Formats: sequence, C-alpha cells, structure tokens
Amino acid sequence: MSNIAIVTDSNSGITQTKAAELGIHVIPMPFTIDGQDCLEDINLTQEQFYEKLAGGAEISTSQPSPDTVMKLWNDLLNEYDEIVHIPMSSGLSGSCQSALMLAQDYDGKVQVVNNQRISVTQRQSALDAKQLAAKGKTAAEIKETLEAEKFNSSIYIMLDTLSYLKKGGRITPAAAAIGALLKIKPVLQIQGEKLDAFAKARTTSQGKSIMLNAMKNDINNRFGGVENKKVHLEIAYTYDLEAAKTWKQEVQEAFPEYEIHMDPLSLSVSCHIGPGALAVACSQVIE
Repeated sequence: MSNIAIVTDSNSGITQTKAAELGIHVIPMPFTIDGQDCLEDINLTQEQFYEKLAGGAEISTSQPSPDTVMKLWNDLLNEYDEIVHIPMSSGLSGSCQSALMLAQDYDGKVQVVNNQRISVTQRQSALDAKQLAAKGKTAAEIKETLEAEKFNSSIYIMLDTLSYLKKGGRITPAAAAIGALLKIKPVLQIQGEKLDAFAKARTTSQGKSIMLNAMKNDINNRFGGVENKKVHLEIAYTYDLEAAKTWKQEVQEAFPEYEIHMDPLSLSVSCHIGPGALAVACSQVIE
C-alpha cells in the first residue's frame, strides 16, 4: 500500500495546530498588508487580519510561491511515496493551475486535485483524501474520486455589508450605496468554482431563512434527503464568533439529525466580503 501525504492550503480553514493533529500538511496563504508580507496562521492571525481590515489597510492576496510548494513536496517525498495536493478552487485563485504545472515535473508522484472547493468543503476534501488513503487508494485514484465529486457540495453566504464587494470592484459604488440605503444583505452561493449572487435579504432573519431553505432544497433534491444523512453539514463565519454560535444553534435546530462542524471562513474570501458574514455548507459523503 502506498504511503500518501495529504496537502492542502489554509483556505481550508485547517490551522497549523489542527493540521498536525489530523496528519494533514497545510500551506499558509500569503497576504500583503500595507506592503508587509504575511502568512495566514503563521504571522497573521484572524484577529490581526480583521483589525487591519477595519482600519482600512490595503490588503491583497496572492498564491504560494513555487519554491514554497516544491520545497514542501520535496521534503514530503523523502518520507512518503506519493502526495495528494488539494488547493483552493481554481475558479477563485490561480494557485491550483500553478500547482498542476509544477506537478508535471514529479512523474505522477504528486496528484493535484482540481475539485473546486473552498473553506469547510475544502477541509472535507482533505479529510476524504485521508480516509481514501487509509483504504489503500493510490494518489491517482484519490484525485479521480475527489474530482468526480467536485460539484456535490454547496455553500451559501450572507454578507453583513456591501462595502468590501465595492472596494474590490465586484459591485459598483452606486449599487453599494443603494444596497446600504435599503439595508440589503446579499446571499451569495458557491456551486462549483464561482462565487455568485443567489438572493437579496432585507434582514438578517430573512437571510438566514433563505440559506436554510436553500440548504434543505439541496439536501432533499440533490443528496438523497435529510433522513439519509448523505452529506457533511458545516457552517462558517467571518469575525463574529458569538453570532456564529447563534447561527450554529439555528442550523442545528433546522437539521437535528446532523453533527455540524464550524470554522472561520478563509481569509482569502473574508477580505472580499468583510466581517459579520455567515455561511452554511454541505458536501456529499464519499462512501
């Protein structure tokens, strides 16, 4: 049986501490904040990030350097036979395409998974890869399985503010001003590779109802029904832990059959949507 290392990046929400517990290797995502280079969960904490964001700092994201990626792969191949590398969605970053190009020099020993996941669903892919490796699957077989399952997940995210979408050029200043005036809380979705508009809510309560109904619809119509428990159910949030705890309780009441995992949203997503966002997500169980 092949000895396989599982690699992902910090967009998965897996911290360096948790990665060590899980036996998964996590590449920190790089940021530039007011000209200073930072690495998520290395010299940039969630608290520091949101403090800088609130202060109006210039924040830009980038992808791990080729040297960083290859050094980790080379080190791991001294201990492991193969590597399964699961970067964030290719629709949201160029890091996946870069890893695919780098892997061409590794004679099939590094399998890069392009399964369009982010945050808690990316985390689940890393856990699925670990489970498949334990069952004796090769790195190539794990890649094939995860990519075949890539569209079998959903994320719905309610934003608390339109300010950061405006700052990033994703909506016009006029649209942001109208949205703020009407107190619109947009609900976005990730179905596969892109972050798209899903619905508009006028209140937090309405936004939560929209997300819960959308998730129920997905589970019942795409994933075999709530009673069959064929999905992992997760929630995510930006910055406000107390609001997230309340949201988790509400999701639990809507889905009492499920154990719900909760993590902060990836900082790479957070810098575009701002604090106060709440999300619910699911990914199909791989059997």
